[in-house]
Amino acid sequence: MTSLEFRTQVARPSQADRDRALDVLREGVGSGQLSHDTFIRRMELVLTAKSRAELATVVADLRTYGRVSRALLRAVAGVSAFKVRLRRSWETEQLPGLCLPGPGAGVLRIGRQTGSDLRLGDASVSRVHAELRLEPQGWVLQDLGSSNGTYVNGLRVAGAVLVRAGDQVRFGRLAFQLIGQ
Repeated sequence: MTSLEFRTQVARPSQADRDRALDVLREGVGSGQLSHDTFIRRMELVLTAKSRAELATVVADLRTYGRVSRALLRAVAGVSAFKVRLRRSWETEQLPGLCLPGPGAGVLRIGRQTGSDLRLGDASVSRVHAELRLEPQGWVLQDLGSSNGTYVNGLRVAGAVLVRAGDQVRFGRLAFQLIGQ
């Protein structure tokens, strides 16, 4: 090789370059510019890019936000999350209370059927909906194959789950807050 001949090497992207490109992709998903599938495909391109030019091509069509815009977007997201937490807290305080039975009460059957220990007259509650029983580890709520489900703190119960005072329970559309004795 003579002095006039030289090899040009393409600058490989650094990890910091890849991280910046991934941040742009995340912002694109967050702002609605990219679908989840497109994000996954482009993320793979970013991780396998062999040059900075390839990285630039992957994110070229996405708008990026400046420092002030990102801070403003984070502030708006924080206010929105606070609003959701406040609403949930307010709704929890508005729920009617459901007293956990005293020890030795046995099994409390919950449903729409006559003869249930806790009879709930709402069409969203199954005839035989759920049961609450005291076990050595504490109170256990079990869904009995209800149509519209039994929920504890917003999560659907599959089988049985341990509950305690303060938990939110829902049978069909009817929601309660558990209260201890």
